[in-house]
Amino acid sequence: MPEYTNDYLLDKQIKIFQPTNGYRASSDAVLLSSAVQKIKSGEQILDLGSGTGAISLCLAHRFPNAIISGFEIQTELVKLSNMSAKANGFDNLKYINCDLRKADTSWFGNFDHVITNPPYALDDMPSPNKSKATAHNFENFDLTEWLKLALKCLRAQGRIYIINRAEAIDEILSTLYGHCGSITIVPLCSKSGQNAKRVLITARKGIHTPTRILPPLIIHKADGTYTAKAQKILRGGQSLFD
Repeated sequence: MPEYTNDYLLDKQIKIFQPTNGYRASSDAVLLSSAVQKIKSGEQILDLGSGTGAISLCLAHRFPNAIISGFEIQTELVKLSNMSAKANGFDNLKYINCDLRKADTSWFGNFDHVITNPPYALDDMPSPNKSKATAHNFENFDLTEWLKLALKCLRAQGRIYIINRAEAIDEILSTLYGHCGSITIVPLCSKSGQNAKRVLITARKGIHTPTRILPPLIIHKADGTYTAKAQKILRGGQSLFD
């Protein structure tokens, strides 16, 4: 077990254990979790590539009647994530150590919602820290393959939620094309007047309604503090679409 810190999410409503030196969750995880709106009791959610578990911990807090699984390749992160789930009393949340490149067909069609923050880079220079490199850089498995697996895991009319670099939008939409509709794109901008560095995309499998591009979510004010909307999401746990 690596050395770890005891941190918090959503204004200390959620405990999370993270490696002292290794991959650690960013605000992207909380932003992505906020895209999930309504969950029926007993619905199954998959956090694909769950990392330190930040996304699914937020979801377990908001939706205690859902059944939530996290799939993660890094053994140490799985151990820490399961410790976090236990520390928060989230009996509906479990993390599983597995390699997404060796998908088990028993996963396919099992989930009502798949939420994912895939690695951002294929060709970028990897971090010298192995944990960070594994989380940030694809290895023998690119974004298209990752998203195709996510779609296979979804049930018909299930929902997928994705966050990634803005420049990945072509690849994301190309992969979703013909499989999903009701696509919603939310540009994420650090400050007003800046180009979006991230995009948050939601879609629904087997639906053919039109795509919508929503106004950007501005994260920071000019002085670097959070905007009122970002504060409500990142601290208060409000839905992105409220």
